[in-house]
Amino acid sequence: MHRSAPRLARILACATVPVMLVAGCSSGSDDKKDAESSSRPSSPSASPSVAAAKFSKLPDVCSSLSGKTIDELVPKAKPKKGKALQSGDTNTSATCLWNGLDGFKYRSLSVSLKLFPSDAGLGTGDKRAQTYATQQAEKATSTDGVKNAKTEQTAIGDAATTVRSEEKKDGEEFRNQTVVARTANVAVIVEYDGAGYETEKAPDATKLMDDAKSAAKEVVDSVAKGTDGGGKGSQGSGTSKPAEKPAESKGSKDS
Repeated sequence: MHRSAPRLARILACATVPVMLVAGCSSGSDDKKDAESSSRPSSPSASPSVAAAKFSKLPDVCSSLSGKTIDELVPKAKPKKGKALQSGDTNTSATCLWNGLDGFKYRSLSVSLKLFPSDAGLGTGDKRAQTYATQQAEKATSTDGVKNAKTEQTAIGDAATTVRSEEKKDGEEFRNQTVVARTANVAVIVEYDGAGYETEKAPDATKLMDDAKSAAKEVVDSVAKGTDGGGKGSQGSGTSKPAEKPAESKGSKDS
């Protein structure tokens, strides 16, 4: 078959280039398509991103409740400052326990905090915290030994669920109250239990739940302010990092 000189020269030239470039040496209408394709601007690949988490650090969990609150909810708590459970990283996960026996009146209180950073593969910190909070509320209704579990939604933080249940341990009737709340990317779990030994009656479940809610609100406030004792100390800035103390002026008094 007769071939024109320019066309034959092009074919021979293509035979000497690397394989990755051979596609650009096709004949006929492919030349036009390749030219059009090369003239189009390339679109950058989409990089996944999620909204940044609001909090990057937790407050001291055992200081998230004031001493006054502990006195009211757990009379004669030992130690009053609470017992912190060991954690690999207290900036992201922390729990503190209080329990006390006042005569024959027993009370137990625990506060747990769990922080979730935003992750491109797992979602925003808020979403991850909400998933965890939902799981913890469900867990409170299905723990071995609990009965008559009842759940309700309540207005604490960005979202919250309360769970009240009963449990019999060592022949005594316990009233268990759990509040699972979320503030931004932090999950807050407050568990408040009570029982009456000997001649002491079982505590009123409604009163226990009201106290548990008040404690949860105080903890949520501590997380938001990034301070201890329900907001005592330096003023919060809306982040989890403690606010810097302003320079003291003469005549100022400690708060």
